[in-house]
Amino acid sequence: MRRNRGSNRGRNRDGTALLAVLWLSAALSAIAFTVAGTVRAETERTATEVDELRARYLAAGAIDRALLYIEWGPGHKNADGSPKYFENPMPVLRFQFPTGSAIVEVIPESAKLNVNGAPPQELGRLLVALGADPGRAEAIVAGIQDWRSASDGGSFTRFDQHYLSLTPSFRARHSSFQEIEELLLVEGVTPDLFYGSYTRDAQGKLVGRAGLRDCLSVFGTQSTLDANTVQPAVMQAIGIDAASAAAIVAYRSARVIKDTQQISSFLAGSEAGGRLGVVPRSVATLRATASLRLSNGQYSDVRRSVAALIKFLGPGYNPPYHVMRWYDSGIYVP
Repeated sequence: MRRNRGSNRGRNRDGTALLAVLWLSAALSAIAFTVAGTVRAETERTATEVDELRARYLAAGAIDRALLYIEWGPGHKNADGSPKYFENPMPVLRFQFPTGSAIVEVIPESAKLNVNGAPPQELGRLLVALGADPGRAEAIVAGIQDWRSASDGGSFTRFDQHYLSLTPSFRARHSSFQEIEELLLVEGVTPDLFYGSYTRDAQGKLVGRAGLRDCLSVFGTQSTLDANTVQPAVMQAIGIDAASAAAIVAYRSARVIKDTQQISSFLAGSEAGGRLGVVPRSVATLRATASLRLSNGQYSDVRRSVAALIKFLGPGYNPPYHVMRWYDSGIYVP
């Protein structure tokens, strides 16, 4: 009987040890799966970051090439008489590189309203066209006017009182906007409203919506706007109805507007029709969006944009342009 009890105790110890080994194996397996999943996620994240960096450099290279094409200009023609490199008012340049492709948009500042001179009515219509409700638009217009106007005797305005209550505190300039980014400090202006956002169309597809920085500029115009690149919201701001603005955008997506007679049928009856034209591009934003080509020939889903604000100085300068601002993360609007 003693021998049997000892044998039972031995079997119990063996079962306990086996159970411990099984639990330990399960724990080690869980740890191994977790480590493997973490390594895989980090590897994919690193690969994505590498692709993002490569795409950003590709976009920067596209801007450099676009500047060369603009400098060479219309002096070089193809056999059919079309420009070999660039001819005003071409709004888009497309480049193919061994590692991918890029689209460079040439957006003259003359396609934007002057933030320091645009009348309140135009600013209000612009904000509504960009998605702000009328009450909010009215409040933002009041803030913009307060920012760009001197206060009575240098006193603190209602907006100043609000700005001084913030952390960090500041006061409105009460003078002309020096940089368009100052709009982000105006009460009521949100990043989505300034940079643009996305909305869904009738089919549920995401569609890019422009922001204030695409429609207003310190170098903008108070007279004729560039018909090839002016935003639909800006057209609505100057009094062109939404349907006509959409028709002009659809028309110019298929061909370059070289004469306003091409779009006269869309502007019949509109007093603002005279505000659109083909204008010089002395200051323009070049925005490049690049896509990488994968080893299998297909394009990566990773797209990156950069932008530069360029002042074109003319052929008497070397180089004939000056980079005024560089944006490492230009907003991509499909």
